[in-house]
Amino acid sequence: MPIFLARLLVRFRLLGTWWTPVLVFSLVFVTSWPLMALAEPSGSSIVEPANYWWYFVVTAATVGYGDLYPESAFGHVVGVYVIIGGIATLTTVFTRLSATLERAKGRRMQGSLTADSSGHIVLLGYAPGRTEQMVEELTADGSTRIVLCAGNDVPAHPMPDRDITFVRGDPTDDGVLRRAGVHRAHSVLVDARDDNEALAIAITAAHVADGAHLVVALRDLGRIRQMRYIDERVRCVQWHSPHMITEELKDPGITEVYTQLMTHGGADTYSLRLPGALGTVPVERCQIVLGRRYGATLLAARDGDTLLVNPGWQTLLPAGAVLYYVASRRLTPDEVTAALREPG
Repeated sequence: MPIFLARLLVRFRLLGTWWTPVLVFSLVFVTSWPLMALAEPSGSSIVEPANYWWYFVVTAATVGYGDLYPESAFGHVVGVYVIIGGIATLTTVFTRLSATLERAKGRRMQGSLTADSSGHIVLLGYAPGRTEQMVEELTADGSTRIVLCAGNDVPAHPMPDRDITFVRGDPTDDGVLRRAGVHRAHSVLVDARDDNEALAIAITAAHVADGAHLVVALRDLGRIRQMRYIDERVRCVQWHSPHMITEELKDPGITEVYTQLMTHGGADTYSLRLPGALGTVPVERCQIVLGRRYGATLLAARDGDTLLVNPGWQTLLPAGAVLYYVASRRLTPDEVTAALREPG
C-alpha cells in the first residue's frame, strides 16, 4: 500500500512536496487501526484510542519500546505493515529535506537569495583579495553583518566559508539592490571596476538607499563633484585606501576628520618635545592644562622608540618625550612649560 501510494503521488506530481509524508503517514494510520482491531482479540488494550496512536508512532519510527505489541499472527502482519509505512514516510521526509537543503545551498552559492537583515553593510562590487581584506576588517568585531552584491561576472559566492550573504546581479538594477537590502542598510559601499561604473552604480544606490550612508571608492578624487551632484551626502574615499574605506563604512564621517587633520587650515596636527626642565609629566595634566588654555588635544606621545597612540591619562611622560597634538596653532616650548608649571 505505501509503495502504491508513492507511485500514485508521482502521477499527481505530489512526491516532490511536503504533503507526501503526511499523506503516507495518515493513510497507514487510518488503514492499520481497523485492521489491528480485526486481528486482535476482543478487549485488547493495543487498539484502544488512548494506546494505538502511541503504538503506531513508536512502531512506525522503528523504535519499538515493547510496552504495547500485537498478540495474534495477523496482528504481527499489521505491525510489519506499520513499519513499512513508517520507513516509507521517513524516506520521503529525508529525501525532501535533503533536496530543500541542497536547493538552499545552491541558491546561496548562485547569489539568488534576498537579504532579510537590516542595519547591515552592503558591498557593491567584488575585487579578489581586496574585498576579502575589507570583509575581514569589517567583521573583526564579530557583530557586523555583510551583504556582498556582485555582477554577473562573478559566477558563484566568492567567500562561501564566510557568514555573509551573496547577491548576484546587475548593481545598476534597483531590483538587485533591493534584494541586497540597500534600502535597509547602515552603510553602502560602491567599489566598482572604474570610476565611470562607480558613478552609474552610485546613481541607482542613492535612489534605493533610504538613509543609508553611501560611500564611493574613487580612483580619481577629482570626480567628487560629479558624485555630489547625485547627493550631497555621498562620501568619496580614495580607492587605494581600503582601511580608510572600512572605517568610513563603520563610522560615517571619520574620513572627513582625517581630511581636516591632514589639510592646512582650521585645527592642524603638530609635535613638540617636552622641555627637560619639566621632568616627568602625566598625560592627564597635559590633556587638562593644554586643553583648557590652548584648546589642544593630545593624540599620541613618543617615549624613545615607543609610540603611544591615545595614551592613558595615568601614563607618565619623561622629559624629552615627543607630544603629538591637534590645535589651532603650534605651541612654543615656553608656552607649554609655563602652562604645565602652573599650580593645580
